[in-house]
Amino acid sequence: MKPSPQPEFAFRLDPHSGVPVYRQLIDQVQAAIATSALRTGDQLPTVRRVAVDLAINPNTVSRAYREMELRGILDTQQGTGSFVADNQIKHTPAERRRQLAQLVTEFVARAGSAGFTIRDLEQALHQLSPETPKP
Repeated sequence: MKPSPQPEFAFRLDPHSGVPVYRQLIDQVQAAIATSALRTGDQLPTVRRVAVDLAINPNTVSRAYREMELRGILDTQQGTGSFVADNQIKHTPAERRRQLAQLVTEFVARAGSAGFTIRDLEQALHQLSPETPKP
């Protein structure tokens, strides 16, 4: 029996978030990698496909893909496509703790300004985690 193919990754935009579109695309890829929705070697939709699906300028998608490539998140192969890179950067435990503290502080501050509580955030994080059983 063949394994069922993984559903293709699809972007979504929130026009009311105040976050630039290219940044939303990058954030979604990083979140998908963090939750294992995207794995090393998975192919992202083409720039043209994303631009058409979201009704945005292809240059915006190109900017996001180019930035992700520069950060080592994506490998782009001319004529083949863009794939989740295998070369994730390794950091020392102290650097990882510092980065996590910074991300959590920013996350909590943004969520708090939108009216969310720490409990709201905990529940949302548990729902995203592939290891946590859903209630």
